[in-house]
Amino acid sequence: MKKFNIRKVLDGLKEVSSSAPSVQVGPQENHLIQETVQSEHFQLCKTVRHGFPYQPSSMAFDPVQKILAIGNQRGALRLFGRPGVECYCQHESGAAVIHLQFLINEGALVSALADDTVHLWNLRQKRPAILHSLKFNRERITFCHLPFQSKWLYIGTERGNIHLVNVESFMLSGYVIMWNKAIELSSKAHPGPVVHISDNPMDEGKLVIGFESGIVVMWDLKSKKAEYRYTYDEAIHSVAWHHEGKQFICSHSDGTLTIWNIRGQGKPIQTITPHGKQPKDGKKPEPCKPILKVEYKTTRNGEPFIILSGGLSYDTVGRRPCLTVMHGKSTAVLEMDYPIVDFLTLCETPYPNDFQEPYAVVVLLEKDLVVIDLAQNGYPIFENPYPLTIHESPVTCCEYFADCPVDLIPALYSVGSRQKRQGYSKREWPISGGNWGQGTQSYPEIIITGHADGTVKFWDASAIMLQVLYKLKTAKVFDRNRSKDDKGSTEVSDEDPFAIQIMAWCPESRMLCVAGVSANVIIYRFSKLEVTTEVVQLLEVRMQYELNDIESPDGGSGGGEQTSAHPTPGASPQTSGPPSHPSTSSTNSDGGNMPCLKVRSTPLKQSPGYQVDLVVQLVWVSGEPPQQITSLALNSSYGLLVFGNSNGLAVVDYVQKTVVLNLGTVELYGSNDPYQRQPRSPRKTRQPSGGLCDINEGSATSEDRCKSPTSAKMSRKLSLPTELKPDLVLLSVCPPRGANPLDHRDNSFSRSRSSSVTSIDKEAREAISSFHFCETFARKGDSTLTPCLYVGTSLGTVLAMALTLPPAGEQRQLQPVIISPTGMLVRLKGSIMRMAFLDSVGSQLPPAYEPWYEPNVTADGEEREKVRKRRPVSVSPSTSQDLSESQYAVVCSEKQAKVLFLPSQTCIYKHSITETSFILRADVVQMSQGLCVACFCANGHIMTLSVPGLRPLMDVNYLPLTDMRIARTFCFTNLGQAMYLCSPTEIQRITYSQDTCENLQEMLGELFTPVETPEAPNRGFFKGLFGGGAQSLDREELFGEITAGRASRSLAQHIPGPGGIEGMKGAASGVVGDLARARIALDERGQKLGELDERTAAMMSSADNFSKHAHDMMLKCKDKKWYQF
Repeated sequence: MKKFNIRKVLDGLKEVSSSAPSVQVGPQENHLIQETVQSEHFQLCKTVRHGFPYQPSSMAFDPVQKILAIGNQRGALRLFGRPGVECYCQHESGAAVIHLQFLINEGALVSALADDTVHLWNLRQKRPAILHSLKFNRERITFCHLPFQSKWLYIGTERGNIHLVNVESFMLSGYVIMWNKAIELSSKAHPGPVVHISDNPMDEGKLVIGFESGIVVMWDLKSKKAEYRYTYDEAIHSVAWHHEGKQFICSHSDGTLTIWNIRGQGKPIQTITPHGKQPKDGKKPEPCKPILKVEYKTTRNGEPFIILSGGLSYDTVGRRPCLTVMHGKSTAVLEMDYPIVDFLTLCETPYPNDFQEPYAVVVLLEKDLVVIDLAQNGYPIFENPYPLTIHESPVTCCEYFADCPVDLIPALYSVGSRQKRQGYSKREWPISGGNWGQGTQSYPEIIITGHADGTVKFWDASAIMLQVLYKLKTAKVFDRNRSKDDKGSTEVSDEDPFAIQIMAWCPESRMLCVAGVSANVIIYRFSKLEVTTEVVQLLEVRMQYELNDIESPDGGSGGGEQTSAHPTPGASPQTSGPPSHPSTSSTNSDGGNMPCLKVRSTPLKQSPGYQVDLVVQLVWVSGEPPQQITSLALNSSYGLLVFGNSNGLAVVDYVQKTVVLNLGTVELYGSNDPYQRQPRSPRKTRQPSGGLCDINEGSATSEDRCKSPTSAKMSRKLSLPTELKPDLVLLSVCPPRGANPLDHRDNSFSRSRSSSVTSIDKEAREAISSFHFCETFARKGDSTLTPCLYVGTSLGTVLAMALTLPPAGEQRQLQPVIISPTGMLVRLKGSIMRMAFLDSVGSQLPPAYEPWYEPNVTADGEEREKVRKRRPVSVSPSTSQDLSESQYAVVCSEKQAKVLFLPSQTCIYKHSITETSFILRADVVQMSQGLCVACFCANGHIMTLSVPGLRPLMDVNYLPLTDMRIARTFCFTNLGQAMYLCSPTEIQRITYSQDTCENLQEMLGELFTPVETPEAPNRGFFKGLFGGGAQSLDREELFGEITAGRASRSLAQHIPGPGGIEGMKGAASGVVGDLARARIALDERGQKLGELDERTAAMMSSADNFSKHAHDMMLKCKDKKWYQF
């Protein structure tokens, strides 16, 4: 608990510059709120990562465990089991994952990286860990192969050699297949890197090695020499076996497939060009694009499948990437939306020497994962149950809500389920391994993402899973095809005019408000009924900022009345009365009042879900485009929406569909403006001190992103509220709640291209950075609570406005809302990020809200009136707040936090959060133990402070370098949860709650589940008798140290991993974890012993049967002569 400090009160008195004497508050009775939140309640850790693996590079599948692994170019591994079972791990080096190989049904995975390291992952723990690593020093890894049920891993290299690694000890064998020995005199040149290794399905002692140049070698492992060589004059990309081991197929760089008999060395028995045009005169078909991969899968009752990627003819310009499925005489060409990275055919058996029976193909694309059903006609795709569509359109902003009303997720799900596409496969999703975690946390969590194409997606994020609930397309409100005579249509070439910039959502009333990049705000109501809106309601608002010293293009229109040297905002023409007078939008039809987007004029059919209630648009004024909206708030109880930008703010009454207030920033202050606003007197620009830039995304030059001030009329790139000079990025005015500027292509702060005033003048501007609605004491020394709107600006000022609302019911429809500014509350350093109010016992006072009702009630007028008259609820934890009781205001800027005592407005606590950096996101959040302020700083620190005492509770240097995507998408929410976009396609969730960190182990799913390996295929009596079946090989004898010796020490070094028992201990600490592990180990051992027992018994009985048969045969044939057989 923080002791009361009289010096802080004196500080506060100094700060509140007011003529009235400040009320002194006795320390004993008022400020000794017992703070329940302590530093031991906080711990920071990553929880889960959702979304499509960014820049994928390789893939593997375990056919018994039914687990899919995907590696990417940044060294990340993502493992997928049944829907809801996902896992993310990271290689420390961050090198690209070039090859993945499961130890089938062993709970382990081998990964090979572009930095020539091989790693063994233990998947038998909830957080997989590396058991062993091997770093090659002299050779580059190009291919890996691990035969089923073998512990010897073949590694092919760029030099054309093959090394063997024991996956148990991760030691290299002395057995090496050298390229010159493999090709001998068959080629004069080096054969190139190894592109393929596999053993003959019927003879483990024979290894097929594919070299890039076109040579394939059949290597006899026992005799250590090449048995056959097959040469073709086109480069090889992949090789695949027929399960009987008598034929294999190769794919080549000229778009051909060659099929070879293992004994026929000279020529392939068949050459196919799947996409080549066959010339009539018997010549070779035209060459096609390379076939990058081929798979050859057999079926018991039908033709084999040949599946390949690539190979299209060169004249198919603009054709999308394709997967080709050849089955008998039919060839299906399946077009994909993105380039194919890899594909795998899922088969019923893990044994390579059995009929494969393929049932699905998993296709990994650059930005999607597609699974094709081979068992159904037309090869439909499976509906993907994983949340891999976060990036369908680039994410531009996010909001995160934990502990929502319980009926919200079912309501959103019921309207979202109607949006599902049809035509998917009817069968179950084939990747079905693992088990869900046993989580105890069960509060509803919702994530909302806003996208560049104007869509808004609602996601169910409860219990560390993620599932899309509902998708809203805001662009439907606008006409997409702008006609040529539209003003500005030729200059306006924005790629994403509908991009979402800020979202405000009231979970209780289900009201949603979105601000778009084209200076438009749309209000939506939630309805379960379909409705057709004949005319979309539209309000046009003029917000203008004039510097009277500068000649304005049309003689200072809009700011004509004022003649002071101050910059004056031009409100709409009707707003020349007092600021509290309700103003309406200008309806002048001169060319200067163009909105950036045209609202559709035709009727709009609105499905159940979010339906548009009102569109507010800022219009061009005097040939100048509107400034982007930097802050937004909505209150369902008052029926008000407020938004602000660098010109000022506007309050809209969405019940009466009118503009209540349209104020310039300067007018907010009245006569006591604290700033000397001289035209052309720039503030010193503050350089961002985090060196914030996204290094990995291509950095566009300043010419790409800025237009010179002469190219007027062109300004709607997502931008900061202040104009930026082309050579520096000003981050000091970073608006809150995702209002940060964004440019989704290169994810760096884009520069504004607006040209209304020169950049020097704009830097002196004050933007509106945050709002807060609350019932509180509007003025100093008030004794009654009134509805208020608090306004925070980019210069660190908090101003109050009192709201006078008409009574509910019919009067609310008719009487105007009156807003009167009541003066400045406090000033802080830096832009205001967040405000919150507490009652006298320190509980948060949430803004009043109206409970949700169905807006499209079809009943008679009385019913509708009843709905309308429902009194808005003002929720407050303290049941009946005495009017004379006090409150606390918590204000956080990008540099510091202050707590004020109300109604006396004295500052009682103050804390400087950061000196050298600045805060990107701050929220006042409810933990299970009480309230705290959570801050995310531009230097990567995550901090929490107690409320109201502002004691530092946690400070963790979480991210060494913050890129702009993280800065733009970081959100805190209640109960210690937070999230951000860690790549364009993935959401990373983290927790700063000790409780969640402790329960995380239980909540995570299990990847490995004990499953019995299927039985090996039956060899049949004759094959066994005449040696036709699969030939086994004692690899240990061949490759072990006794026979093969040790490998050269300088070739590779062994690095023991942090995994193993240590990793498991870390994964589940404590006695319970140890006991559980011991029990699991015993269970597994018991299971294996039991299996061994059963197998031994089965072998003994089959041996008995065999001896009986042999004895019977001997007796039968004993007296027969040779000619009687």
